[in-house]
Amino acid sequence: MEVKCRVWIEKDGEHVLGKGGAEILKAIEEFKSISKAAKHLGMSYRFAWMYINRIEEVMGVKIVERERGGKEGGKTILTTEGKKLLEFYESAEKVCKNALKSLTDK
Repeated sequence: MEVKCRVWIEKDGEHVLGKGGAEILKAIEEFKSISKAAKHLGMSYRFAWMYINRIEEVMGVKIVERERGGKEGGKTILTTEGKKLLEFYESAEKVCKNALKSLTDK
């Protein structure tokens, strides 16, 4: 028998970040591009963009920093707040998984 759980972060009762959003942020960190991150995850650019905008709206801070154009094209990176949010989510997920693991190990 297994026990499962889902982790998400809310602020003032509004959804901020779940597993899918964390995957978007991780992919942005890896590819330095919302477009490449969305493509890698098999989702539309629009969906990824709207998810990020929603996080920023609820949190009231910038989660990503965008630079346009140039020879090498634009790039997107996580802000300090974006990195902290992703780390917080990953820590919460790890704590939950370890707690559940300790139940099933008994």
